[in-house]
Amino acid sequence: MNGVIAPEDLKASESSFVLLDARPGRAWAQGHLAGALDADLDRFLSTASDPDFDPAPMGRHPLPPLSRWTAQLGAWGIGPETKVVVYDGARGAMGACRAWWMLKAVGHRWVAVLDGGPEAALAAGWVWSDEPGANPLPTGPYPAASWLLPTVGADEAAGLAADPGALLVDVRAPARWRGEVEPLDPVAGHIHGSTNVFLEENLKPDGRFKTKDELLALYQPLLAGRSLSRVAVHCGSGVSACHTLLAWHLAGLHGAALYVGSYSQWCRTGRPVERA
Repeated sequence: MNGVIAPEDLKASESSFVLLDARPGRAWAQGHLAGALDADLDRFLSTASDPDFDPAPMGRHPLPPLSRWTAQLGAWGIGPETKVVVYDGARGAMGACRAWWMLKAVGHRWVAVLDGGPEAALAAGWVWSDEPGANPLPTGPYPAASWLLPTVGADEAAGLAADPGALLVDVRAPARWRGEVEPLDPVAGHIHGSTNVFLEENLKPDGRFKTKDELLALYQPLLAGRSLSRVAVHCGSGVSACHTLLAWHLAGLHGAALYVGSYSQWCRTGRPVERA
């Protein structure tokens, strides 16, 4: 299984799986779905909580070193055959899809985002808890020698944005892309040549992902026959962009890159910023 799974289906399957809570800000300690392990976005899925962290060089949520990630997977008891389910509190956009991407990027086969998040899980009869639950049985570091999914840096992102045969997609809210508001970064605006498709377009009104056909209807006109090897996706800090990469995965659209530094890196490095 890859992609998303409904909490009703997972509950009915009685499968053995590791459940990760990817919400940032130490939210797990205040309560979580019973049995979930703490996979805080800031502490485990990026280097944002490192001592003396500076977002200027690489953006607000750089990837951790590969060795740290593979060791953490082992600490959670996750090996190549483990089924992994991830959720957050933002319909997948603030950690869950990033965890999904990071697991796929080390070659993991079975990982899914909990469709609809904790609200849907609670409605399906799951239990909320403030107990830590059983400790995972650690394994050795996950066997991965490199990140396997494509990424781009600022120079490559600029090249894609300037190339009519390529595409750079910004998934932030339209008002942020236009430069009307900017709650997180020091300069409002967007990368010249980028195209804005808000990640909320990936979801139905109930907060679950659209069907494959609905996603294809949304994105095929935008891609316009371009090779996905000439497409990259970004957001503010390389986290919510993974939401659209997951949506494309569900639609059978594979091969687009993640600009990990995203706008939070771009606007801190003296590069030109455009406002619509």
